[in-house]
Formats: sequence, structure tokens, C-alpha cells
Amino acid sequence: LSPDLWMKQLFSAKAVNSGGILRRSARDVDRVIGRDVLLAELHARGFRAIENNGQIVIFCNCAPIEVLA
Repeated sequence: LSPDLWMKQLFSAKAVNSGGILRRSARDVDRVIGRDVLLAELHARGFRAIENNGQIVIFCNCAPIEVLA
């Protein structure tokens, strides 16, 4: 996939419009678009993300994130 198509597919997911959660492999993000591009897009949308064990979890809303355990 081209970087533009990858980003278009990512942000056309139902979770984006409903304030849900997306998960993508950090390796895929780095390989296809690069973290800086993803982080810039997340910032522009007001979304947040975390990384754990090679996965990037994107919160498609601006609600606070609390680590429970």
C-alpha cells in the first residue's frame, strides 16, 4: 500500500467516527508511513496514542487516558 492509501484506510475506519480505538503494528507504521507522519495526523485530529509490545493503540477521541494497572 502507498502511504496515502494506508492513512486513508486507517482514518476511514468506523472507530474513528465513533470515538473508538484503533490498533496497528508499530512495525507497519514505521515501514509504511513513519511515526512522525502518524503523530502529526493524530495531533491534528486531537487523538492520542500509546505503544506497548510493538502495538500502537490509537484513541480516536480526546478523553483522558488512565492506566489502571
